[in-house]
Amino acid sequence: MSLLFPAQAPVTLPVSGTAQRFPLHRIYCVGRNYNEHVAEMGGVVGRDPPFFFSKPNDAIVLDGRFPYPSMSRDVHHEIELVVALGPEAKICGYATGIDFTRRDLQAEAKKLGRAWDTAKAFDFSAPVSAITPRTDVLSSGAIWLDVNGTRRQTGNLCDMIWNVQEIIDTLGQYFILKPGDIIFTGTPAGVGAVQKGDRLSGGIEGVGDISVVVT
Repeated sequence: MSLLFPAQAPVTLPVSGTAQRFPLHRIYCVGRNYNEHVAEMGGVVGRDPPFFFSKPNDAIVLDGRFPYPSMSRDVHHEIELVVALGPEAKICGYATGIDFTRRDLQAEAKKLGRAWDTAKAFDFSAPVSAITPRTDVLSSGAIWLDVNGTRRQTGNLCDMIWNVQEIIDTLGQYFILKPGDIIFTGTPAGVGAVQKGDRLSGGIEGVGDISVVVT
């Protein structure tokens, strides 16, 4: 087989405690999975069925630098638990991620009934930590994010409306889940805008920490 031009290099993630890498397939994301965040976004608190969106796998950021995107003046941080799927699409680990969102473009899309792609699926929109190998269904643990040393987001994984296994089971009804897929599982309350020069640091108990500089 001859390629018309060279293929893009595969995207891989580091795995804590090993030299092996996690071969990334798809990035799935869950919207509005903490009631306090639903409330702060003007939604109705409850247990509506989960809904999903996605990001391209090359939206991953591993070097800790988030270039402020074009076409937006209101980019928000969203700290999230990330589930990594391995062989047979079973849980093989977890990571800490930040779902960056062009909030102004998202608001416009909602108003016009359009898709969220330009608001969510842009370049560098998915910083993620190394994967911590675990096969259990993680159901609790503190989650937090600081911006320039000030706490912005705090919560606990037990506050998720839909837990990890429910997310996987529901997502699997819409897509064929494969080894290498990762799932951003939603963010607690406290999302807010970032500016160039901001330093973000966050973490999840039992999973790991993440640090990002907005450039």
